[in-house]
Amino acid sequence: MPVYEYTALDAKGKNTTGIIDAESAPMARQKLRTQRIFPVSIDEVQDLVKQKNRETPGMVLGFYRVKQREVAAMTRQLATLIGAGFPLVSAIDALVPQTSSKAFKPILAQIKDAIVEGNSFAAALSNYSGVFSSLYINMVRAGESSGTLEIVLEQLADISEKQQALKSKIRAAMTYPILMACVGILVLFLLITFIVPNITSIFDDMHQVLPLPTILLISVSEFFKNYWWGILVLFVLLWFGFRSFEKTEKGRHVVDGIKLKLPLFGPVFRKLAVARFSRTLGSLLENSVTLLTSLEIVRNIAGNTQIAMAIDHAASEVSKGQGLGVSLAVSTAFPQLSLQMIQVGEQSGELENMLLKIATMYENEVEERVLSLTSLLEPVMILILGVVLGFVVLSICLPIFEMNQLVM
Repeated sequence: MPVYEYTALDAKGKNTTGIIDAESAPMARQKLRTQRIFPVSIDEVQDLVKQKNRETPGMVLGFYRVKQREVAAMTRQLATLIGAGFPLVSAIDALVPQTSSKAFKPILAQIKDAIVEGNSFAAALSNYSGVFSSLYINMVRAGESSGTLEIVLEQLADISEKQQALKSKIRAAMTYPILMACVGILVLFLLITFIVPNITSIFDDMHQVLPLPTILLISVSEFFKNYWWGILVLFVLLWFGFRSFEKTEKGRHVVDGIKLKLPLFGPVFRKLAVARFSRTLGSLLENSVTLLTSLEIVRNIAGNTQIAMAIDHAASEVSKGQGLGVSLAVSTAFPQLSLQMIQVGEQSGELENMLLKIATMYENEVEERVLSLTSLLEPVMILILGVVLGFVVLSICLPIFEMNQLVM
């Protein structure tokens, strides 16, 4: 059924906007009038979603994008409504007008229409795989099959909210050091490129041998003054070159391998990927999704090709009858403690619970590690900036001190 976006006047004469589904534009107008809403303009929403959902990992409609926090909020609200006794179609219909996202509204309306036409909820969601991940769709399918859709939606909301909360904490912890680094680099660039040349120009008339630090500072300053635009162009080209290389299969593999081997941040990337793997796999197994199907799903959302390759190999070995912990141990991508906990979970028959414990443990460790690293980065950056500024001041002052000694 087509979806229309309208601008109208309500019973009090105030402007209102929204979307509505109807067989045609005249029927949409009639439907609005029965709700005491008087349309001024009404336009059919083009189904751009179906054109893009297999290309974009976050649906874009015009200039609007469906964000994962919006999906998480919708999931929580839908679980609450279903738990309160609302039928699925009525629950989705109630959420459509409450959704503020201009991209998400038509998607929800079209999902509702697909369910009314006889499709399952999971089948309707699968038409929008750019918005709903394979994890989301498969868990909903399992919930529908077992009659526990409300519980599954609650778990999906928990997973999304925990991931968003962890990302927000990491982003908040990194904001100040990154901002400080950018400001410091900008100040040093302006100082060396535009201010230092004006100060060091007084040494041109001295006709004496300058100290080595001063000569070095003048050379660096002249280089930046004459070629600062070339440096900026070089950085831009390097950035775009790196991004292009990272998008290739080989480039992604190389970059992901380097991430896991970084001295300070490598363990953070590794534990974050393992936490995502463990929480997702544990949630899928809790909802009666088979282990092989679950491994195929988590392989696609691991976020690191090294981890994904280890999962792919483990899936192959599990299909031959091997245990999950033993299969993952072949690779060095997983920490030893996580492998031991998985093996204990398999032996005790509590693999799902053990995976969720691994996820919680590593999420807490990642949060603590990021906080400790950011607290360490701040004094390190201050020290580096202090050393550079000290070198600049020393290079300028040394010739002046020598001039005073000559005069005396």
